[in-house]
Parts: sequence; C-alpha cells; structure tokens
Amino acid sequence: MNIKHKLIVCCLQLAVAVAALAQTQIEYYAPNIVRVKKTPEGGAVEHPFQTVIAAPKGGVEAGALKVTVDGGVVTFSAPDGTVLLRETGDAVFTPWTANGTEYVKAAQKWSIATDEALYGFGDNQWRELNMRNFNGKLMPRNVGDGLAAFVSVKGWGILWDNTSIINAKSDADGVALESEVGGFVDYYFVFGGSLDGVVAGFRELTGDVTMFPRWAYGFWQSKERYMTQHETFDVVKKYRHLGIPLDGIVQDWQYWGNNYLWNAMEFCSPDFRDPRRMMREIHDKNAKVAITIWQSFGPVTKQYRELEPKGLLFPFETWPQSGLGHIWPPRKDYPSGVRLYDAYSADARDIYWKHLTRLFDLGIDCWWMDSTDPDHMYKEGDFEHKTSLGVPWRAVRSAYPVACTQAVYEHMRQATDKRCFIFTRGAGLGQQRNGSAVWSGDTGSSWDTLRRQIPGGLNFSMTGNPNFNCDLGGFFAGRYRNGGGVDNPNWRELYVRWMQLGTFLPMMRSHGTDLPREIYLYGKQGEPVYDALVCSVKLRYRLMPYLYSVAADAALKRGSFMRPVVADFPADKATWDLAHEFLVGSEILAAPVVTAKYTNEDNKPVGEMEGWNKEGSASAKALADKQGAGASGQGSGVSGQENALDWLATRTHKVYLPAGTDWWQIGQLGIGTGNMHHGGQTVEVAINLLSQPFFVKAGSILPLGPDVQYNGEKVWDNLEICVYPGADGSFSLYEDDFETYAYEKGAFTRIPFTWCDKTRTLTIGAREGAYPEMLKKRTFTVGLPDGTTTSVAYSGDAVKVKL
Repeated sequence: MNIKHKLIVCCLQLAVAVAALAQTQIEYYAPNIVRVKKTPEGGAVEHPFQTVIAAPKGGVEAGALKVTVDGGVVTFSAPDGTVLLRETGDAVFTPWTANGTEYVKAAQKWSIATDEALYGFGDNQWRELNMRNFNGKLMPRNVGDGLAAFVSVKGWGILWDNTSIINAKSDADGVALESEVGGFVDYYFVFGGSLDGVVAGFRELTGDVTMFPRWAYGFWQSKERYMTQHETFDVVKKYRHLGIPLDGIVQDWQYWGNNYLWNAMEFCSPDFRDPRRMMREIHDKNAKVAITIWQSFGPVTKQYRELEPKGLLFPFETWPQSGLGHIWPPRKDYPSGVRLYDAYSADARDIYWKHLTRLFDLGIDCWWMDSTDPDHMYKEGDFEHKTSLGVPWRAVRSAYPVACTQAVYEHMRQATDKRCFIFTRGAGLGQQRNGSAVWSGDTGSSWDTLRRQIPGGLNFSMTGNPNFNCDLGGFFAGRYRNGGGVDNPNWRELYVRWMQLGTFLPMMRSHGTDLPREIYLYGKQGEPVYDALVCSVKLRYRLMPYLYSVAADAALKRGSFMRPVVADFPADKATWDLAHEFLVGSEILAAPVVTAKYTNEDNKPVGEMEGWNKEGSASAKALADKQGAGASGQGSGVSGQENALDWLATRTHKVYLPAGTDWWQIGQLGIGTGNMHHGGQTVEVAINLLSQPFFVKAGSILPLGPDVQYNGEKVWDNLEICVYPGADGSFSLYEDDFETYAYEKGAFTRIPFTWCDKTRTLTIGAREGAYPEMLKKRTFTVGLPDGTTTSVAYSGDAVKVKL
C-alpha cells in the first residue's frame, strides 16, 4: 500500500479511534529544533507532499533545548530551565465529513504569556505587525497568503507541518492551530534565541533561499497589459531615451491570443508576430524580459490536449470563465473550458516545462507565474477531487504554489546554469527553495492598502521566504480615473509614495491596471512628481552594492532582506508593533511616508472585480486613448487642481528611532550628508514629495554604487564607502558573477570593512574568496557625513584608512 492510500485508510481509522489518547513522539533535528508528532493509537504521520526536507539527527548536544512530555502535554525549556512554551492540553482529533468524504481534523493549542508579541502567519494583509489577535484561515489566496508558521518576540517559533487549510486562532490565552485534513499533529519547535534565529531554523527545515541574478534586484516596469510587441519594446526604448534606470519589462497575459488558447505559452496573437525580434530588440537595450505564465490551460492548447487524457487537469472552474475575452461581464453561455493542471504530478510538471521551453528558447529571462494560489470558482465537491498524489485536493491545498514553482525551478536548473528568477502570487511553506519571490496579489489602490504592505511583507518574511514584493501603486486604480487619470493629484501622491516604498523592498516592480504606470507619463524633468519617481529608482541603484550583499546574506547566512525593527531591538517594546517602519538588512531603517500629505485619502475597500470596464481589461489601449496617454506616449498635461498644489511645500513625518543606538538621518544619499539623532524617541522629519526618509545606525558602513541605467552597465571599480560614526561597526561587501550558480560552489568574494569609532579608523580587510571575473584592483572612495573623504587603492590586501 503506498503512502497516499495509507493516509486515506488512516483517516478512516481515526474517525473511529479519535477518542483514544494521543501518542507523542519527539525527534531532534538540531540542538535547537525539535519535532513533535502526535497520533491516536495506531495512527501514522505520513505527508503526501513534503514541506520539510531536512532529516532528524541522532543524539542531542549537551546544553541543548530541553523537552519534557507529561500526559501528552509537551513543554519546551531553555538550557537554563526557563520555560519557553507549553502546550495547553493534548492534541484534539475531530472526525468530520465533506461531500461524502471522511476526514479528521487535528488541533493543538499552546499557552503564551498575555504580553508576548507574535509574528508571522504569512502575509494576511493585516494592519498590525503584532499578530497576537489574529484569527483566520491559513492558505494561499489572491490577496495575501496565510502560512502556518509563527515566531515569538522571545526568540522561539512553531512551524506546523500540514498542507491542508489551517485554522488559526490567537488570543490572550495562547495560540491554536487546526488542520482540516491529516489525522495527526506534526509541528517543529525552533529555539532561535532571536527572530532571525527562528527564521534561520525554518530555512534549515524547509530549504534555503537561492540568489537571484543581480538584474532581478533592479527596477521593473509592468502594467496590465502591453498589447503589442511594439508597445512592449517602445516602453524600454523610452526609458533608455530619457535616462531612467530600468532592468526589466514584464509582458502580461493574452500574448497567446483568445481565451480558448489561454496560457498556450507561445505568441499566438497577431499583435506579437515576431517575438524573437522583440526579444532581440529588448536585449539590445540591455533589459530583461519577464513573461506571465499561468497554471491553467485553454481547451485548444497543446498542453491541455496532452494533460487531459492523462487525467492531469482538475475539473474546477477557474478564470477566465468565458472564451470570449473581449466581452465583460463574462458570457457564461460561451464557457472558456480553461482548467487548472495537477502540479503535484511529476509527469504533469515535466509536460509543463516541455511546453514552456518554447518561451525559454526565445530567450525569456524570468517568469511571472500568475495565479499559483490559484484562481478557483469554488463549487461543492471540488475539494474532494482526488489529486495525482492519491489524496483529495483539500489535503494538499496549501502546497499548490510550491508544486507549481517547483515545476519551473527544478527544470530550469537542469537546463542552464543561469539563476532562476520567479515572481508569483501564491505562497506555501518551503517555496523559497524554488527561486521564487511572492507578491501580495491584486490589491486595491488606496493609502490603507499601501500601509498594509509593510506588516504584510514583514510577517511573510518571518515564515521563511525573504523575497516579498507588491504591485507598486496597487493593482486596481479605477477610483482615480475621475479627476484626470494619471493627472489626478490624489493618485499621483499615492503612486509616488508607493514607488518610494518599493525602493527598499526585495523586488521593485511597478504594476497595475486602470491607469498606466510608466514614469514618463507623470511629467518631465524638473517637475516634482516626475522627479520624485525617478529619484526613487535612482536611489535603488545607488544602494545596489548594499542590497546585493543583503540578498547574499539571506541566501548564504539564512538572513532576511526586509526585517521588523523588533528583530534587532526586542528590548524596546515600542518596536513590538512598529508596523510602518522596517530594517533593510541590519544597517538601514526605512521609514517611508504612507499617509497623504498634500491630498485626501480614499480608503474605500476595493473588490477584485472593481476597475474592470465593460469592454474588458481596463488597462487596454482604449483606456490609454481616453486619457490621451499611450503606454509610450506623453501624458495629457497637468490638471488645474494639481497645478495649484505645491508639492515642494514642507510637511512633517514622524519616525520612531529604536533605543540602544544613535541614528543618522539620510537626506541626499552620499558622502557629506546626514545628521544624527539619539534612539528611543520619535522625531519629526521635514519632508516634501521628493523625500524618502530613511536612517542608518551609528557605526554603519554603506557601500554605494555608480549612477547607471541598468545593473552591469558599469563595473563596481570605484564604490563610495559611507561611514556613519558614533559606534563601532562592520560590513561585508559581497560580489560574485551576478548571474550563475557558481556562488553555491564558493565562487564569490567578501571584502570585510571594520570601523573603530575611538580611533576613527576604517580597516578594509583582506579579500576573502575568489571568482574568475572578480576585480583584482579597484578604488574605494571613503567618506564621512561631515564631508571628509579619501581615496583608497585596493588590491585585495588589508589596508587601514584614518578619517
């Protein structure tokens, strides 16, 4: 009997034996990581889909995490005997039936101190950072992805190993998790000693994150959608002409033609007659191309015709519902016949990749895997459909995005040594090992939604995947069509602030519908809105040596990109629910402006269907024509309302600076700028529309890159090294070939920088490691906020600089 059939039989047996006392097993996976398994008598713990890929270790080191079991109740204690976490009673198993299929729910509760802050549970688009009062279902979804892992401010965490839908309840008494399917409790307790330590433990269990190519960390322009290959290329050409930095362009849907050809994974539309030429022209402009691929197929596609006879398509209704793509609302009397594919099947994943090679062979650089959540128009019985794993869809629902990204990542690794870069809408535990970033979905364009992206991204990062992003500007912007569209001042202020947030996110990607997002539609050089958007992008590239080093620490040291302030300052309770500031690496405190300062906020909730016009996709050419602004054209001019606004008038922005260190406020990035504040206080920062407030800790060492149009345009042979005095500090500058997986075999360098505040000496240490393309000789321009500067020749040997 295979694992899938045994699981079904086990569930049926549990329906009878559910009242029996649970059997508890303890396994150590590391001195600080313990697995707890609970089953009724005779039950088994077998997973149809593997979330945890680590193996248990025999033996425990002295002084390790202590675990005791008393009457089925597990207690976890620190080496000194301090109780970290205790279960509230034994596991609870409850039989239930759905559409004639019998299941057993499995639940566990833990007792937690009333004032103990909790984080994680994925991106649930909550307004709060502290998730202590969170109650909800944890599963992939369009807007926000719930994940069954959480961490405590006291430095421990729980990873709940179950791929069904999980019900979470957190209140003043503690936390309870309940799996809808499984018939067993299986979770891991990680004692990390800090939030970062717990996240590192989650990665040890579910897989390490991979490095993206450097160009993935640049600026990406997108919208729903570019309608012809000429339009797509013209956007890149316009950016290059105006000198606005850009690394990538995204081609959204319908390049395949009509909905019956949905996701054909080839250019079947007559508007894309020569995709090879499009690719060549874009690459000649030193830009990369991402293309949308879905997990569903129209009935006349080659994929559908190969998957359907093998039983590898789910019989669910999915999006789009009509085959007539130009009609809205959808005509149900012309059903699309589009079906999701069974990504749990290795055979199906092979077929998926086989057809994807048509795009891969054209030179597509990376993948926008849309609807991995997936889109699903639910009807009774759908969740009971048996998957290729031999278990119902309900049992593996939360693993679908992981299986989908696995199909591309693993095959691409076999096909090329170039790094795989995926950004996708659905998320599951362990997905970071598949080379994928996750965005927050089809959000509505409002200030409230903008604010939610920060706690959403931080809590998502604390479940193991550091690569979070969002549609800059929000997806549905239809409410701003009145009042001038792209010239509506309410929209312009919101869009600027969202772009400024994007400067500090793991991926910076402008995207949405209803209103075009190309920067050149928002004025010209010398005008505040245009200048603010361009400055946000230029700042991203100036920070690139720092950001790339942070990304390397995430991949090689199990660190994180965006981090909650509490991660470094848990003793300062004011940071425990600091929802609108965050750390980038460990040096930068980003404090973006997320409230309207010049216009009025409109925070009416936006449903998924708002913004679609009667003809179809709202970002299509008809909308651009209405506004007098094509994707590669000029805007219709500044409205009288905006003309009356003084975007450069001074406003104030409050920022809390954590206690325990001093902070340098950064205005214009570079040597000779910044003023210092003491931590443990709220400061009021003078701002205007162009301002992107951020701070760096005293003792920070920030490497800054050159002014470029794209990553790789200039080598990093003369980086600025900005030292911010007030404390000792260190930084490790990471470099590799920026493109391949050679770094996994040690082909990279680190240059250590150490600042001694007492002697005002910067030591540039001996270069560690090597790779064939590395710079053997270079110059560092070292400077301080007071303008002191010196130039240092560096050939790999240690050198000291007195400032």
